[in-house]
Amino acid sequence: MTVTLVPPGPDLLDQYAAALAQGWSPDNTRDVSAEQLAALRADPDAFLAGLVSNSGTITLWDGRKVPKLPSIRRWIFDGDFCGSIGFRWQEGTEELPDYVLGHIGYAVVPWKRRRGYAGAALRLTLAEARAKGMARVMVNCSDNNAISRRVIEGCGGVLERSFDHPAFPGEAELVFWVPTGG
Repeated sequence: MTVTLVPPGPDLLDQYAAALAQGWSPDNTRDVSAEQLAALRADPDAFLAGLVSNSGTITLWDGRKVPKLPSIRRWIFDGDFCGSIGFRWQEGTEELPDYVLGHIGYAVVPWKRRRGYAGAALRLTLAEARAKGMARVMVNCSDNNAISRRVIEGCGGVLERSFDHPAFPGEAELVFWVPTGG
C-alpha cells in the first residue's frame, strides 16, 4: 500500500461523491455526508472551491458559524479515494481558537479502515505542519476510539488532557500533542 495525499480535484470527485453516498462523513463531529453530496451535485466546481478555500466561515457541530483558519485539505489516495485529512493553524502560534478541537483532523472511508491509512496520512501531514514552522500539533479523538488513539500515539502523540465536549455527551475527548519532527 502506498498512501499519498492529493489536493481535492475533479479527477477524484466521483469517488468522493460515492463515499458520501455510502454515508461516509469527512467531519467527525457531525454527519455532513448528505449536505456535502447535495452541494457537490448542485455545483461541483463551487463545491471543490469551497473545500480548499481559506476564506469564509464553517458551521460547527452546534450550528454556529465561525471564520475559517488558514488550512490545507488533502484527500488520502492509494490509487482510489481513501478519505480526507485537514491541517489548520494560526500564523505565528501553536494556539487555536477554543472552537477548534485540533490542528489535524482525518476521516478514512469505512472500507479502508484498520489498514494503516490514517497513520500514513497523519505522518505525511506532520511534514506539512513542520514546513509551516510548527514543532508540534494538537490532535484529538474520543476516549472510546481506541484505534484513533493508537494512530495518534503511533505518530508520537502524548496525551495532554481530556475534557467533556458538549458535542459528544458521555464521551471524553482526549487531547494529544504530536511532534512534527522539526
